[in-house]
Amino acid sequence: MADYTLQEKEGFTVLGIGTELKSDYTDFAGISKEKSDFWKSVEQDGRLDALKAVAANEYIFAVNEAVNNQMMHYAGVMTAETLPEATRAIQFPEGTYLVIEGEAETSEELSNTLTGIAFGQVLGGLEEYAYVGGPNATVEMGQRNGMTFGEMWIPLVKK
Repeated sequence: MADYTLQEKEGFTVLGIGTELKSDYTDFAGISKEKSDFWKSVEQDGRLDALKAVAANEYIFAVNEAVNNQMMHYAGVMTAETLPEATRAIQFPEGTYLVIEGEAETSEELSNTLTGIAFGQVLGGLEEYAYVGGPNATVEMGQRNGMTFGEMWIPLVKK
């Protein structure tokens, strides 16, 4: 099984610019393409730079959340500020989080790899905790030796 830790985190807010994912939740290729297209768009049109300008730290969040029966995906930053182009202030609860570290050549590869490990390997094997929904995020933390590094954060509840 993949390396992971369980960590206690204080609640926090991520300001996000989002899109609804239209692919079926089992269509990994379709979801990946939609996310990739969305990230290219927010990088090219300056919305990601606008978020970075109000960020409390260097972290870039790729957030997944079900809202009103819609599968949403957000580009976000940790901040107490707001922006007109932001679509949601995403509340992450205080509590226990599954944290998986990783690195990859690109942000997209990092997100896909960590998501696959979390949902394909680790969550099903946890005996004392469960993921019952709510926002989860891949957190891009920086670059080192030409690689993008970061973590997947998934809030858990005690079974």
